[in-house]
Amino acid sequence: MLKPMEPVRYVDRLNARYAAQGFPPYRWTVNEEAPLTPLSKPLADSRVTLLTSGGVSRACDAAWDPDARNDFRLDEIPADTAASAFQVHDSYYDVTAARDDINCVFPVDRLNELATEGVVGAIAPRLWSGFMGRIYKRTQLRDVIAPAWAEELRLDDVDLAILVPA
Repeated sequence: MLKPMEPVRYVDRLNARYAAQGFPPYRWTVNEEAPLTPLSKPLADSRVTLLTSGGVSRACDAAWDPDARNDFRLDEIPADTAASAFQVHDSYYDVTAARDDINCVFPVDRLNELATEGVVGAIAPRLWSGFMGRIYKRTQLRDVIAPAWAEELRLDDVDLAILVPA
């Protein structure tokens, strides 16, 4: 008989890991009011983009600093970039699978398949990678960076952003 697995104490493990590296205690963001905005049209008529925080960049662009703090860099990635054209640099998770198949953390092939099958209406011209590392300046992220990114999404007529955290 199999013994039940213990749940992974993710937050406790992260806190211990970063405390051992000299980071101050992390103040986890708690969103009491996160508005859900339902799609205003069917998914099959919607334009979709992706955002990963998994240390993904095009091989022709600068790699991410795996030990970054407050890195608000946000890379624009042309939607037609081939899955083979990426590199992964992150110290917050084991990147082996992502290096073998970028779709683990940046599902570009899966999104293309959904568009081809008509599940989603279209892929936005730009996909995104950003917000690498530990972000301590959350006010900067919330009040400056996120609204600027939202404006870029508006310019691309994006209806839905798929967020892929790492």
